[in-house]
Amino acid sequence: MTKDFYTTLKERRTYYGINKEVKISDERIKEIVEFAVKYTPSAFNSQTARIVVLSGAAHNKLWDITSETLRKVVGDSDFSGTQQKMDSFKAGYGTVLFLEDEAVVKSLQEQFAAYAENFPIWSNQASGMHQLVVWAGLEGVGLGASLQHYNPLIDDEVKCEWNIPDNWKLIAQMPFGNPTVTPGEKEFRPLEERMKVFK
Repeated sequence: MTKDFYTTLKERRTYYGINKEVKISDERIKEIVEFAVKYTPSAFNSQTARIVVLSGAAHNKLWDITSETLRKVVGDSDFSGTQQKMDSFKAGYGTVLFLEDEAVVKSLQEQFAAYAENFPIWSNQASGMHQLVVWAGLEGVGLGASLQHYNPLIDDEVKCEWNIPDNWKLIAQMPFGNPTVTPGEKEFRPLEERMKVFK
């Protein structure tokens, strides 16, 4: 059962404790992502978002790649904390990769030169909206997720492993699964410090 819009956004949290014991089908997960890809807005209706969903062996491989890459950067001596974090992501059911098609962005820059410098910004904004829609969609069916950014360190190997076009720029990774740990209370700054209303 899917939660209502406000409840979903309110309850969406960062889950680091996840496992592979999800109770919904791969088809339902695919539907959530397809919905986000189709209906999330983008500047000039450019539809620059590209998404890759990994599960099973592919999901495990992603976090093996990330672990191996980070070990080269961090070194063995102080890697235990990093490995623990990688293992927590790998313990999940799958990962959504968020990418942006830079060829589309470049084409728009050429077509609309007056806005050229804004198109990469708008592309990132569109990616952020896709991330929230997918995250909320997963929350709505009882799954937990977090948003990670191990790009650009893993970009080349990820593209090679899954034959991802060179012009697709990796923006974020979202491991997801069945929640096993409830996040702590979230603190909110006073709304009057964060918004204004005028008539």
